[in-house]
Amino acid sequence: MKIERAVWLFVLTITGLRLALLGTTDLQFDEAHYWMWSQRLAPAYFSKGPGVAFAIRASTMIFGPNEFGVRFLSPLLGAGTSLLLFYLGRRMFNASAALGAVMGLNATPIFNLGAFLMTIDPLSLFFWIAAMFSFWCVVEKSPKFSWHWPLTGVLIGLGFLCKYTNVFELLSIIVVLALIPKLRVEFRRPGFYLMLLIFAAFCVPPVRWNQERAWATVAHLKSRGGVNQGVGFHPLEFLSFIGEHFLVYSPLLFSPRRRGNRIVETFAKAAAPAFSDVVWPSGFAFYACSRSIKPPRRTGTRSLSPVLHCLRSLSGSHICKQNESGDLSPVAPSASD
Repeated sequence: MKIERAVWLFVLTITGLRLALLGTTDLQFDEAHYWMWSQRLAPAYFSKGPGVAFAIRASTMIFGPNEFGVRFLSPLLGAGTSLLLFYLGRRMFNASAALGAVMGLNATPIFNLGAFLMTIDPLSLFFWIAAMFSFWCVVEKSPKFSWHWPLTGVLIGLGFLCKYTNVFELLSIIVVLALIPKLRVEFRRPGFYLMLLIFAAFCVPPVRWNQERAWATVAHLKSRGGVNQGVGFHPLEFLSFIGEHFLVYSPLLFSPRRRGNRIVETFAKAAAPAFSDVVWPSGFAFYACSRSIKPPRRTGTRSLSPVLHCLRSLSGSHICKQNESGDLSPVAPSASD
């Protein structure tokens, strides 16, 4: 409980600071563009879904068409993402690991930017983590039916309306169900298909909008993703990609963990779980394989898949421990957590 109170205090404090700073700078280009969308609500737009426009419309109806009104929801979404990550990490591992993930997440520059500016990213990340939490509740109750199945479909659908790449969370779920033998039974149960059906319902508005406009968004995404160009190897683009992520996710995440540099080592251990869990879509599949289906407080140790032995250094050595048989297993929560 002490760790939980500390997380809430930290999140409330940093959210208050972010709210206080919202009106100190002018709107950025994307923010102004999305605000213009909010003046004319539609099922979809040329390059994005309608989620950000509806969010800005809701906040500006309360606080007016100003910087604070446009950005109001962004710090709240950052707070919600941090708390969801904490409770998800606590269910999967323990409160100490969850605390490290929250601290690491809030230490990354890209997340702090997203918790200040109102773009599609804070909405996308919030619904992604919320859907992860909902799906983990399904995993814990399997093979019993869980009403978290339809909730997961709703959350992925809402994320999709904010950022179309949220559809790939469905792929992460399919990978989890396929990799864990005990969960493969879900492919023969109605819950999984109910989730898909609900998600499909959220796809109808933007699909119809695009159909009426010669699939403008599809053409835009193909052009932006370079699909129309020939396939080739471009090493400079790859290095540019790595360099950009090196900066926006914080160089400390990529720093070598030397025992002499305690600050770097501590930050890397704290931030790596958030980095692998939040940034990479496949991170959830790895995490799902990293522990037994039931929470550790009810089942105890279970052997992990070999891929987790490779992932252990990324996830932080404080998350896993080695039992007497040599298998890696999550650390059970302590009474003080």
